[in-house]
Amino acid sequence: MAIREGVIQHRAGLSPLYDEHRRFQRINLQVPLFVRGKDAHGEQFLELAKTLDISALGAFITCPRRLVVNEIVTLTIPAPSITSSALVPAGMPPIQARVKRQQEAGDVHLVGVEFLKPIG
Repeated sequence: MAIREGVIQHRAGLSPLYDEHRRFQRINLQVPLFVRGKDAHGEQFLELAKTLDISALGAFITCPRRLVVNEIVTLTIPAPSITSSALVPAGMPPIQARVKRQQEAGDVHLVGVEFLKPIG
């Protein structure tokens, strides 16, 4: 289990969901991102969330909304406001991901997503 995830689970009084076997190393990195998808009622949503850690195959994020396991969501990292310069990239393309697990922790949801295509 990632140390960061263990600390969050311990503080939230949660038990680990599964035994960790990773193909790619996780990086503890907090990045704001938008999560777009459909909720359990079929309603479209757009929420501001952030990563807690990320790897080439997925991410562990906090989100204010409950996400549906096995649903596909779109993750978008906001582009910097200074995009007129050729030296600054226009931003990353949206990332398609499948919700693999979701757990409530106070007023947020801890969500594990798997990217449909590896990044990097």
